[in-house]
Amino acid sequence: MRFTPGQRSGNIEDRRGAGGGRGGMAMGRPGGIAGVIVALVLAVLGGSQVLGGGGGSGFPIEDVLKGLPPAQQPAGAEPLPGAPDPDAKLVDFVSFVLDDVQKLWAEQFRAANKTYGEAKLVLFTAAVSSGCGQASAATGPFYCQLDRTVYVDLDFFRELAKRFEAPGDFAQAYVIAHEIAHHVQNELGVANRVRALREDNPEDSNELSVRQELQADCLAGVWAHSTFQRGLLEAGDLEEGLGAAAAVGDDRIQESVAGRVDPESFTHGTSEQRTTWFRRGFQDGNADNCDTFAPDKI
Repeated sequence: MRFTPGQRSGNIEDRRGAGGGRGGMAMGRPGGIAGVIVALVLAVLGGSQVLGGGGGSGFPIEDVLKGLPPAQQPAGAEPLPGAPDPDAKLVDFVSFVLDDVQKLWAEQFRAANKTYGEAKLVLFTAAVSSGCGQASAATGPFYCQLDRTVYVDLDFFRELAKRFEAPGDFAQAYVIAHEIAHHVQNELGVANRVRALREDNPEDSNELSVRQELQADCLAGVWAHSTFQRGLLEAGDLEEGLGAAAAVGDDRIQESVAGRVDPESFTHGTSEQRTTWFRRGFQDGNADNCDTFAPDKI
């Protein structure tokens, strides 16, 4: 993905190495967000994984990491105080994607006569304290609704490339865009509606979770479409994003860990579902097409 390193985002807080306690993580068509508001806030279905009961949503990687030896870390992954940051280029990239994704949604919200409040992003190492409770890096990147913040351990991107076999910078961009999509859902009031539905219908909790996760994939695709229109995509970038979406499908993770698949326990969607909805958002950049809540949509 083409990007020019520049000033770091004012929405990034770098807590790497600080520790976090012991842890349990041309734009879319005008009016697209307005369509999401109508279709989703009033919808009967929706969902999100909750971290510590606080409204967080993360990538389900804990089972993949269990029982596996630690990944090989690059030399200098924990730099001495004052030493050059070995991940400086990656932080620049995260910063660029964060600001670019949020610029898109701010413009979409303005087109719908609404105000978009920007999310924060915290970089951490190993464990972190969030508004949704303590979390370890094994949670994967996650969004906490209570403090409106995305949390990312950069080592996840190395895990994504090596253990999930989804390398590439646009795979990383997909992850960030997916988590910011959860913030978009929060801004629209969808997250609160979903939480209420899950409380009222606990037997539907997993299905509700899958539907909201797939919508976040679709909204990530809407942003990806905008990068294509602006000439930021390079050859192979879309395939990297689709590869990342497929890598974190519930069926692929369960098959790799347990050798079997239990659809009743899915909380994020299958690899096919996740790539389908990411691609749907990418096709024309229209958020109106991201209504995963209709009963016949998944």
